[in-house]
Amino acid sequence: MDRGQLGPLARELAGLTRALLGAATVAEALAHVSAATERLIPEADLVSVSLQDEDGRLHTPVGDPPSLAEELDRLQTEFGEGPCFDAALPAGPARVSSADLAHEPAWPKFGPAAAAHGFSSVLSTALLPDPEDLGTNRGALNVYSKGRIGPEAPDTAMLLAAHAALALAHTRAVTYAELERTHLRRAIDSRDVIGQAKGILMARRGVSAEEAFDILRRTSQDLNVKLADLARTLATRHAELDLPGE
Repeated sequence: MDRGQLGPLARELAGLTRALLGAATVAEALAHVSAATERLIPEADLVSVSLQDEDGRLHTPVGDPPSLAEELDRLQTEFGEGPCFDAALPAGPARVSSADLAHEPAWPKFGPAAAAHGFSSVLSTALLPDPEDLGTNRGALNVYSKGRIGPEAPDTAMLLAAHAALALAHTRAVTYAELERTHLRRAIDSRDVIGQAKGILMARRGVSAEEAFDILRRTSQDLNVKLADLARTLATRHAELDLPGE
């Protein structure tokens, strides 16, 4: 009988399985998957799990760092394109990647936006959905890097995404009520206030919705203020404030 020690990947996956079995909530389970991904894929500068709701919008139950992970998913929803959408397509592909986000032809809007946040490459791997719940369990495990993602990462990510999908299936009854309380509500509130701020800029400057969003995005980056916080300030104090250029 071979009693040799397990390799690093096998040890990590065995530990992850134990952690998932002991997780009380989906957020906790997916946080374990995210942490394991960071340990196993050293090129990862940001790891997140994205899930699609019934309207096709992305929300982000886990991400490290969380605010940036949520922003990347919000940008994909805003543009209607990106790695999470492609990876989560029911007919596939189950995995998508780009080694040059700034010039990625598949995502002409999202790619440069992600590059503006400092990322040059991405790997998104689909979470295999429950066959009985194809409409709401689609999603992806995402790895963003400021450099290049190594050749072993896709296979590792596939194993980790399978663990994430099993965690979702195991705790599905808890999943969506919890996510709605802790994340989806916040995402909805952010989208609402960004929409209000865009409407104010469209009325004041006579610009299109896309141009108004671009003004908000650039100002957010210039001031180093979260986009949702900037939009909230503009929406509540628009009579007092002017954005650059006004």
